[in-house]
Amino acid sequence: MNASRTPLFRRLVVAATVLVAAVAAQAQTKKNFQELEVEVVGTGKPVLMVPGLNSAGSVWRETCAALQPQVQCHIVQLPGFAGAKPAAVDAFLAPMRDRLLAYVDAEKLQAPVVVGHSLGGALALMMAAQQPAAVGRLVIVDSLPFIMGLRMPSATPEQLQGMAAQMKAGVLASPKEAYEQQTRQSAQGMSKDPARVATVIEWGLASDRATTAAAMSELWTADLRPLLPKVKAPTTVLGAWAAYAPMGSTEASTKAIFEQQYASLAGVQIRMSAAGYHFLMWDDNSLVVNAVREAVASK
Repeated sequence: MNASRTPLFRRLVVAATVLVAAVAAQAQTKKNFQELEVEVVGTGKPVLMVPGLNSAGSVWRETCAALQPQVQCHIVQLPGFAGAKPAAVDAFLAPMRDRLLAYVDAEKLQAPVVVGHSLGGALALMMAAQQPAAVGRLVIVDSLPFIMGLRMPSATPEQLQGMAAQMKAGVLASPKEAYEQQTRQSAQGMSKDPARVATVIEWGLASDRATTAAAMSELWTADLRPLLPKVKAPTTVLGAWAAYAPMGSTEASTKAIFEQQYASLAGVQIRMSAAGYHFLMWDDNSLVVNAVREAVASK
């Protein structure tokens, strides 16, 4: 008799299929929370992963996979970026900070490790300064607390506000072809891998222009350095420099900038990638994975 045709065998197959599906559903789910889309992967210690400007949350998937099975990744998709629906807000950074903190509270995440890239790094710092007890540890990936300090270290808030307003107006008024060309140009040097650069371009073109302009203008005017003494979470900052080598930057000179900007953050550890570009989770994933593993193990 063919065992595969018996009722008992069929019932066992159905039961096994249901069990596998249930385990998969538990291991990977998607949540919508206050216009944030969050993909939850795994069942270990919680790690909140926040992408940068115009990026998809999927930028963290390879990092998350490398961290399994010890980690439960909460991979955030910020609204308005990479094809996600824009949020109904006038500002961007502060509302996103508050929503991320509300998500941590609603999901009862116990002092999660928060990993943020670029703009996501700024949000991670803002979260830790706003509610120190809500964040366990921080891993900041190629993000500075005062971005415009690179160009204009002595600029006044009034100067920065004027420049940011002019930039925002220009982005919003730019013809479609010119805006798309600028999006392509700005993606160059973001990763060593041309295929990854193509992905960054795709995400940028799919992002909501108004959201991009608002977020960029806020980053231009944001100086988070006064908030750093409020951050109590042990913090590791990962920096990139290699893309700027043709302009005279060195690993030592770039690390000095990071050290200067993070000087008021007690106990901060700054590590530079040897050769990775801005998207270190792609170009130097082992550096990012190891930093997150250390943060999780130290919780």
